[in-house]
Amino acid sequence: MPAPRQVFIAVIGVGGVGKCFLSQLSKLASRQSQDPSHPTYLSLILVSRSNKLLFSESYRPLSLSTWEADLDASKTPVLDPLTIAEYLSTAPEKVVVVDNTSSQDVAENYPIFLKKGISIVTPNKKAFSGTYDLWQDIFAVANNGQGTGGYVFHESSVGAGLPVISTLRELVETGDEVRRIEGVFSGTMSFLFNSFMPVGGGGGKFSEEVKKAKDLGYTEPDPRDDLNGQDVARKLTILARIAGLEIQSPTSFPVQSLIPKELESCKSGDEFMQKLGQYDGDMEKLKKEAADEGKVVRFVGSIDVQKNDVKVGLEKFDVSHPIAALKGSDNIISFYTKRYGDNPLIIQGAGAGGDVTAMGVTGDLIKVLRLLR
Repeated sequence: MPAPRQVFIAVIGVGGVGKCFLSQLSKLASRQSQDPSHPTYLSLILVSRSNKLLFSESYRPLSLSTWEADLDASKTPVLDPLTIAEYLSTAPEKVVVVDNTSSQDVAENYPIFLKKGISIVTPNKKAFSGTYDLWQDIFAVANNGQGTGGYVFHESSVGAGLPVISTLRELVETGDEVRRIEGVFSGTMSFLFNSFMPVGGGGGKFSEEVKKAKDLGYTEPDPRDDLNGQDVARKLTILARIAGLEIQSPTSFPVQSLIPKELESCKSGDEFMQKLGQYDGDMEKLKKEAADEGKVVRFVGSIDVQKNDVKVGLEKFDVSHPIAALKGSDNIISFYTKRYGDNPLIIQGAGAGGDVTAMGVTGDLIKVLRLLR
């Protein structure tokens, strides 16, 4: 049996996804340590939330079973990304940072981590949908880009645990010609429109369905953060860049916001929700128009690679279309390519949720562990 190796893990962000990831990490660590061909000890050496941090100065492993109580008891304030990078760069073995935040500050420091040989796995969209310069800087230094630094994987930045990014990268890297990408990229917007205009008719008023989605926890605390379309725009930016388009930012193409102009200045999400019902008329009109055509309305994103055209917004679909038939909060992404012709490669399933998002992050960690052998 070969000698076991050690890989250090630093976890930034322990909210919904972070907690699920640490639970999965505990099970993964047990399996990896017992692997007969490549035994690996995964050692947690840092865990942080927005207001405090727990780390091992001696690089001795923190407990995966008591990390939460230990972090609660910690008196160490949160450290800036540069200080964390310096600490991790002096670790005696390879290090993987797991960034479960949506922090722009952490994202902008990815090139620094990677240059120090620290690998990154993350669902954070900010790094890959921010400026095109940051995108280039990350992959210029990453070992799975053009560099010799750490590895970086971000499967869960689009579609949670669905294999969207890995599938697109394989299509591109094996020489297929990706012509168009289309789909429902938001679990929130999927649930909202599947309820607002289900196939077969029915559905409540738009404001009622937004309230229902919010009450069930499908939306952000302020639903405007979903209705402005920016979450979908970030995901499309990532996919378009992988497909070869030099998209400068999520604001460099048309994104339809579903926030009535009169409500953009609302001071809070509660005020917005109180007033939204006054503007149901426009959405009811759109619903009736679609029904009269035998269609349904859905909030989708599309990338026409050949025309260098990206857009996000409402579209009508025949009731027989796969997008019309979605259930619950599922995502669906269709890849139209030269090899697949008129029948696209379709990926469909849960596109939101702590466990499935963390699964994508854990899967990325496994990829890094294989590459570090």
